Amino acid sequence: MKLYSDYGAQRARQITFDLFAALNIGLWAWLGWWLYSLVMRLQAFGREMEQAGAGFRGTMTNIGDDLGGIWLIGGSIRSPFDQASRAGAALESAGQSQQEAVHNLALGLGIGIAVLPVLTILIFWLVPRIRFALKASKAKAMLAHENSRDLLALRALCGQKLSALAKIDDDPAGAWRREDERVLRALASLELKSAGVRLA
Repeated sequence: MKLYSDYGAQRARQITFDLFAALNIGLWAWLGWWLYSLVMRLQAFGREMEQAGAGFRGTMTNIGDDLGGIWLIGGSIRSPFDQASRAGAALESAGQSQQEAVHNLALGLGIGIAVLPVLTILIFWLVPRIRFALKASKAKAMLAHENSRDLLALRALCGQKLSALAKIDDDPAGAWRREDERVLRALASLELKSAGVRLA
């Protein structure tokens, strides 16, 4: 596949735009990752809450188990510690929920800030680049066939601007019918130039 034009000025523009697009894609991706990392720092509060809840739950459960083993009064003494243990479990669960909410928010913001600009760049840069590469590759492949110059000249007559055709000859269609070598070559070169391919 032919990625770049044979013409220096056009090739320099293509390379410049390629570098600019790649730099912008990298910048927006980094910005999305930076925002994601920044928001993820808010998870620290949720982790502390989860650890505190787990520690409190564990302590209350252990005390309840120890006191629950006391004969006669163990069942009644254990009840408040079991309630406190459930409160610790609720705090632990809240901490986990907070971490999950922060992660979802960070992921949404990170992707949101990166995806739209990157998609825009890909639409306005990559799609035309792919179209150019396909057109240039087909034009280059066409040169290998016999009578390709005549076909390219005819395509130039059908698709190029009248001002460009007038620069080649006052009557380019007539010259094409007469098989004027100079005009055929100039028309074929004009058509190939629009595809970024130089006629040998």
